[in-house]
Amino acid sequence: MTTDDWPKGLTTRIAEQIRAVRKAAGLTVAELSQACADRGLPIPGTTITNLENGRRHSVDLGEFLVLADALGIPPISLLFPLNAAPIMTVLPGREMSAWEAVTWFTGETPTTEAIPADSPRELLETFRAYSDAVATARVSTSLAKARRRKASTTLDPARRATLLETAAGYDELAFDDCRELRDFRNALRERGLAPPELPAELAFVDAVDSDDAQ
Repeated sequence: MTTDDWPKGLTTRIAEQIRAVRKAAGLTVAELSQACADRGLPIPGTTITNLENGRRHSVDLGEFLVLADALGIPPISLLFPLNAAPIMTVLPGREMSAWEAVTWFTGETPTTEAIPADSPRELLETFRAYSDAVATARVSTSLAKARRRKASTTLDPARRATLLETAAGYDELAFDDCRELRDFRNALRERGLAPPELPAELAFVDAVDSDDAQ
């Protein structure tokens, strides 16, 4: 594939996925066009049709992102679909497998080398780790609340005592996970980074007395 052919090939791949996903979702071109308009970027039905039929050889970034959201899929699934060709051209003269293309695009390409501090890749890794910490705290906090709730609705004294003891163990895990999350958020701030907003159920983590919030 020549340098001139590559942009057209890229657009063709995106257009083929737009058409496939749209049809799988049971959407007409008009409905997809309206969904794009609802998201703040009107994309005429003729534009979508011309893309799908190969009469339009380019798609701008704004259209690409809005179309993906209107179709209810991650944008990368239009760009590097894992259910399409096993080998893809990601740059002129550069081919790799579909999964390798995805990890290249998202900054997850495996590496054995140390990642330089404050590099784009290191920041991605840091925020992925932060996201994992949020998910862990949400799960453990939810489990702790569920165990306490179960204990509170049990009338049998012996059963209640057992459940409360179990709940205490879950509370301790949730406490540790939330404290770790708080420390992670503070570390991000110390680096001059802004932690994402916490889920409502974890808002207490940012409180001064979050050690006692559990």
